[in-house]
Amino acid sequence: AFWAIGKNEGLRGLQKGLGPGYMYQIMLNGTRLGFYEPVKNALYTGATGSTSRGQAPIMALNVAAGGLCGVAGAALGSPFFLVKTRMQSASKFAAVGHQHNYTSSIDGLRRIWQAGGIRGLYRGMDAAMMRAGAGSAVQLATYDHFKSYISRTLAHRGLTDNSVYTHFLASMGTGFFVCLAMNPFDVVSTRMYNQKTVNGQGALYRNPFQCFYKTVASEGVLSLYKGFLAHYLRLGPHTILMFVFVEQIKALGAQYF
Repeated sequence: AFWAIGKNEGLRGLQKGLGPGYMYQIMLNGTRLGFYEPVKNALYTGATGSTSRGQAPIMALNVAAGGLCGVAGAALGSPFFLVKTRMQSASKFAAVGHQHNYTSSIDGLRRIWQAGGIRGLYRGMDAAMMRAGAGSAVQLATYDHFKSYISRTLAHRGLTDNSVYTHFLASMGTGFFVCLAMNPFDVVSTRMYNQKTVNGQGALYRNPFQCFYKTVASEGVLSLYKGFLAHYLRLGPHTILMFVFVEQIKALGAQYF
């Protein structure tokens, strides 16, 4: 796919949807990473009487905090994910799904608003919330668990809680599990976003549950893992870079503020 797109559409084809993709990531990750610690501490305080600092990770609470923050971030960024998906699916040599042919992010948002208003802009939001909720729950909780385990067992080798090598190893393991959890929701949300609309309704799927059912019924369970390798090649490096940089920013914040 990478070769075919590059050969027929060039670098611009490979970078379709970059603008709304940036906006979606800012909304999604800004929300879920920014609120994860406060939400996690609130859950720990409610359950144990003290914040998570200094405690061994409680997986259930970390999963709940990650899921809640992921759902909130996906809801805020959903219109940008909608435009990104439709722009990336547009092709002159190999059309994928319904062709919306937006000329820019602004054009996409404007045309969606004109055709369906707020409801149109948030079409497929439920699928995106399920996707981001599952992904964030696994990603943030698994990373915390891996980081705690590495720093406890390998501290004598210099892999402490604040070591960049600890952050790198923890995030490297996390990437695979996130992809495993998110891929089915990614397939469903992409199909929900990219389907044609008729009279304000999706032409193929009314909701993500029907999309799950139709996809598995017609293509089998493994169809939910279509594009897994491409997904991992994107999400693996993204997870590593994200956590390594977040940890460094948190360390700088603790030092100077």
